[in-house]
Amino acid sequence: MAVLGKIRSRGIALVIIIGLGLFAFIAEEAFRSCNSLKGQASQRIGEVLGEKVNVQDFQKLVDEYQEAVKFTMQRDNLTEEELTQLRDQVWQQYVTNSVVSEDAAKLGITVTDAEIQNVLNQGTNQVLLQTPFVNQQTGRFDVNSFKQFIDQYNKAKTQAPQQAEQMKAVYNYWLFVEKNLRTQLLAQKYQGLLANCVLSNKVEAKMSFKEDNEESQIQLASVAYSTIKDADVKVEDADLKAKFEELKPAFKQPVETRDIKYVDFQIKASNADRNALQKEMNGYQKQLAEAADPAQVISKSASQLQYLGIPMSKSAYPMDIASKLDSMAIGTSGVIENKADNTLNIIRLVAKTSLPDSIQYRQIQVVAATPNEARTKADSIYNALQNGADFEVLAKKYGQTGEKVWFTGRMYEGATSMNADNRQYIESLLNGEVNATKNVALTQGNVILQVTDRRAMTDKFTAAVIKKVIDFSKETHNAAYNRFSEFVTKCSSIEDMEKIAAKYGYKVEQQQNIATTQHNVAGVSATREALKWVFSAKEGEISPLYECGNNDHMMIVALTKTHPQGYRDYKDPQVEEFLKREVIKDKKAEKIIAKLKGVNSVNAAKAKGAKVSTINQITFSAPAFVQETGAAEPALSGAVAATAAGKFSKNPVKGNAGVYLFQVVKKVQRSGAKYDANAQMQRCRQKGMQYVGNFMQDLINKAGVVDNRYLFF
Repeated sequence: MAVLGKIRSRGIALVIIIGLGLFAFIAEEAFRSCNSLKGQASQRIGEVLGEKVNVQDFQKLVDEYQEAVKFTMQRDNLTEEELTQLRDQVWQQYVTNSVVSEDAAKLGITVTDAEIQNVLNQGTNQVLLQTPFVNQQTGRFDVNSFKQFIDQYNKAKTQAPQQAEQMKAVYNYWLFVEKNLRTQLLAQKYQGLLANCVLSNKVEAKMSFKEDNEESQIQLASVAYSTIKDADVKVEDADLKAKFEELKPAFKQPVETRDIKYVDFQIKASNADRNALQKEMNGYQKQLAEAADPAQVISKSASQLQYLGIPMSKSAYPMDIASKLDSMAIGTSGVIENKADNTLNIIRLVAKTSLPDSIQYRQIQVVAATPNEARTKADSIYNALQNGADFEVLAKKYGQTGEKVWFTGRMYEGATSMNADNRQYIESLLNGEVNATKNVALTQGNVILQVTDRRAMTDKFTAAVIKKVIDFSKETHNAAYNRFSEFVTKCSSIEDMEKIAAKYGYKVEQQQNIATTQHNVAGVSATREALKWVFSAKEGEISPLYECGNNDHMMIVALTKTHPQGYRDYKDPQVEEFLKREVIKDKKAEKIIAKLKGVNSVNAAKAKGAKVSTINQITFSAPAFVQETGAAEPALSGAVAATAAGKFSKNPVKGNAGVYLFQVVKKVQRSGAKYDANAQMQRCRQKGMQYVGNFMQDLINKAGVVDNRYLFF
């Protein structure tokens, strides 16, 4: 149980450590067994490096990871949004790990059992530091503590099954961590190899220091592109083709995407629905105020919030409820509307008291063949402690450590339900006096508790809350459905949909570049069926009616365009519009440069219509911002860096928003800047590390990744 306390106290932090980072992979070699189901193409969720990924194998990994997350967060379930994020993370990690594993194998990089053991012995790995087996004095993973736990668990499996069952969660979590150490270490070795490929020298360091710290002051002559009307620039098809070829890599499409038009209608409560709920809540308000046990009324009301019946900090309640607790007297509020979450609310404040939010304690869990035997044994232990017996000595006698651990409010305040045993256990901790010993009788046995410290006294509230959404009725839903269904039957083409929608008061919207990696259509939940339709439809087709969201949305979709994998066509409307803007900019630049031909001073440029200004502190490493054109201009920074002090620019600079000529007034080193060769070399190396990330992304792009998760989740 002490181990459980430790892991719970680190729950959220542990999730973060497990989940973050490019190389924190969880995929295992067994995942590569996907090829065994080659004949079942319908079950393929994707493909990486030619390996077919089977949905059952993928789900197994998701389940494994989900159990670890639920354990660390002490949650029974994850929300659908959390599950979606989890699946994304597992997939991304699997793809990256597959790529790393293959490339590492080519390079002969492996992880040996001796290396794994060495990591355990060192005890400094971040994942290990988030397990319960950390020595509090050293702050390191304690191999001996881990071995002791394994021994206790193995003994409990035969001698105390109930205790073993409680320890099993920790054991399973350790198996999860242990299994992923090898893949993590492989990734770290591979990453280290790549990092060592990034080098720096004193020549580069000197140049980099100059780029960062040499500041130029210039007089600038600017002619904005906006001084020439777009209508005065002729754009021909040949111009667009040439610009497309120049910028072609920017239009590469790694995966197929699709464009749609759609109508999404959300059903909302009518006035009659609102009035009916108000009447219902008025009745619950009276019942809650008079109830001896608020839990019965809360359960009857089908409130969004369960009544735990224990003191909790204000932060454990929704914000709208929490904001009222401080000012409330003991008693029941009226019916309160919260427009932010579209609910009606009733609050009964049962109690308000000052309690510790952090409690240090130790315990001896007493189990036996029957509850009566456990009670007899617990009485014996309790009496021995009362007569001066050493707590830890007794704990070890019964196969436990008896060590002190901390219990905090966040370990229970997020619970969605609370049974009587848990409530009694928590209340015993909250109300326990320092150094006093309690014999707590629970359903399956007893726990001997001793509180050793109490800290962070804070206001705790025991509150019963009825929170109900102002929802639409069945009658309102049916009326909305019939009307939308009528609209859908009249939509035989995209043109029909656009014309008829306005008559019904619906709005036609569009969404571009939808990929299979997306989880919904138009940001509406539960639209997987609509998404599947989008990737099976032909251009110009209209979908059937989809009920989605939280059964409060109706949607119809039309496929307008398919963009296959590869390069976008230069006639693609989005591409063409971009190319047109770039060509117009180029042609305007040509006109301005021709106008400025022969200009050899800022004043001469001014005479030809340029705006003159002074800009200070220009460095090569940062784009100069030109107030007159309202744009950042990296090309200008580069040209200034290449021009000596006192010199006029040799050539006009074609920028993002205009054409520029300039006179360098002076160049000085940034005030306070001191050159340190070693420090600058390190900074250069850090800058170069971005290429490592680019290399990894390039490997992934070439891995032939096929992602069909949208068909299953």
